[in-house]
Amino acid sequence: MVDQVSPASVSRELVSPALARRIALAAQGFGRPRPAAIGTRQLNGVIDRLGLLQIDSVNVFERSHYLPVFARLGGYDRALLDRLTFDARGPHTEYWAHEAAFVRKEDWPLFAWRMEDYRARYGAADGWFAQNRETVEWLRRELAANGPLVAGEIEHDANTRTGPWWGWSGVKRALESLFLFGEVAIAGRTRFQRRYGLVEDVLPASALDRTVDREDAVRELIRRSAVAHGIGTAKDFADYYRIKGAPAAAAIRDLEEAGDLLPVRVPGWESNGKPTPAWVHRDARKPRRIEAAALLSPFDPVVWFRDRALRMFGFHYRIEIYTPAPQRVYGYYSLPILLDDALVGRIDLKSDRQAGVLRVQSAWTEPGAPPATLDRLVPLLHETAAWQGLASVTVSDTARGDLAPALARALGTTAAAAGE
Repeated sequence: MVDQVSPASVSRELVSPALARRIALAAQGFGRPRPAAIGTRQLNGVIDRLGLLQIDSVNVFERSHYLPVFARLGGYDRALLDRLTFDARGPHTEYWAHEAAFVRKEDWPLFAWRMEDYRARYGAADGWFAQNRETVEWLRRELAANGPLVAGEIEHDANTRTGPWWGWSGVKRALESLFLFGEVAIAGRTRFQRRYGLVEDVLPASALDRTVDREDAVRELIRRSAVAHGIGTAKDFADYYRIKGAPAAAAIRDLEEAGDLLPVRVPGWESNGKPTPAWVHRDARKPRRIEAAALLSPFDPVVWFRDRALRMFGFHYRIEIYTPAPQRVYGYYSLPILLDDALVGRIDLKSDRQAGVLRVQSAWTEPGAPPATLDRLVPLLHETAAWQGLASVTVSDTARGDLAPALARALGTTAAAAGE
């Protein structure tokens, strides 16, 4: 099992659940004074602290990768982040790190082992890639001749949307396969569409010339995961970069022996009635308190591993995008509400850009939410609307949730929420 990486006799320091939450949030960049000005240095600092920004295309409120930066820094110019992530000259590219994510170009060699695994899985002789070698070779020549391209810019008989794989054309499927295999890299995006280029046209020589073997790469990724978590279990550390149990366990053993990870025990962190081994990174901050007020993306590292969110915060979280509307409980794109070191509620938002309004479609509190939840949420929503370039915040007439009526009154709007 992934958690069985240390003998039971190892002495483990006791860490209270409250301190564990503060360690985890501090490692994620919460509880720090907000900078007076936010430029590329501050944005790069957030990405480097997290190690990656997960990408998702849903845009009903705001695309996911913009939200972790806003949660930690406050209102910033999204065009600055676009220069770092969407501009081919920026320091970031994309790969399957947690899921699809922005990562440093210099980190490309750390995923070579994953690229090898993808090639073994999808490049087999009887698979689609091998059977469409002519399209693949033609694409290689096109990219070599023309540089990075969006799939729709490539003219070919195979560039017609058909069949499975989200209706991808043969060209798009070949490009995505080459991307998985590490032969093609992403040279930014245009209108949120990936620009595909041969790696030698996208990545710096310092990344292309560096080789990291599988064991060393996995150890480094687990180390980074531990830094980003501050404290966690083996499953927590493994999930951050989606590493399987056995190699993750081996890496944790190495890091513990080297003194990077210190064994601890957190009361309440149990599995099958037994304490779950945990570790704290040796450099993790242990703040006495955390002051924070933030809306978290469903793909924020604080909550993206749902087991950890439940264990750490007592927060049961499932995104309901794929749930039929009549069966949704909390809303299409509900955002966890972080106040200090607790997840106190969730709110479903929609940016109505045509009307210039941030619409609250549902708002709920968690059991034990502090009395000041409403007073702290209202200014946070106004700040969020301003960051989105929206003039006001309103609670929809059909908004659901125990917090919706009071929030509507506080905002000067009305809400026919259940229970009012």
